[in-house]
Amino acid sequence: MTATRRVVLLDYGSGNIHSAAKALERAGAEVQVTADRAAAMEADGLVVPGVGAFKAVMDQLRAVRGDEIIDRRLAGGRPVLGICVGMQVLFDRGVERGVDTEGLGEWPGVVTELPSPVLPHMGWNTVRPDVGSVLFEGIEDERFYFVHSYAAQEWLLDVVPPFPQPRLTWSEHGGPFLAAVENGPLSATQFHPEKSSEAGIRLLANWLGTLG
Repeated sequence: MTATRRVVLLDYGSGNIHSAAKALERAGAEVQVTADRAAAMEADGLVVPGVGAFKAVMDQLRAVRGDEIIDRRLAGGRPVLGICVGMQVLFDRGVERGVDTEGLGEWPGVVTELPSPVLPHMGWNTVRPDVGSVLFEGIEDERFYFVHSYAAQEWLLDVVPPFPQPRLTWSEHGGPFLAAVENGPLSATQFHPEKSSEAGIRLLANWLGTLG
């Protein structure tokens, strides 16, 4: 019998905390909603949600020293999953309505507005998972639920052997954008798994299966 994975959902004042907690529980996790540093460091997995503006999310994260928690976990190879703006802030910078904000800098690149006349990109959309994706195993052809106007639209991290190549999943709204990234202990989705019905639960279960 597989041990239940302990997951901390980082509570810093942003994100669909309760719906994300319910989805993680349905996927099989034991969930604690907290910003406590010790709990976040000790958990099998850390989930970083995020909704709203890039700058507001960064300000709220830094207020609870969430940036330090994420960096320390990743330095120790401890899994982290970012969701929506929780994915966007993992990049170097975000430019939103003329406001240029420094992100967490885990990945190079800038989050910018999608080149579409219809914004936000809201609703169900298909994705194109990379070969060998763990997150999308068994759900490669499913649709996922997006609500955003900004995204990372290129991948700039150059990974050389012996480090494994990141698995990149793309979607499209006015142009291609990153829908998900799997990069060692750091994974993220631009869509909301917790709003993506059974496919989202399966993706979270796939992520939980990588913990331990």
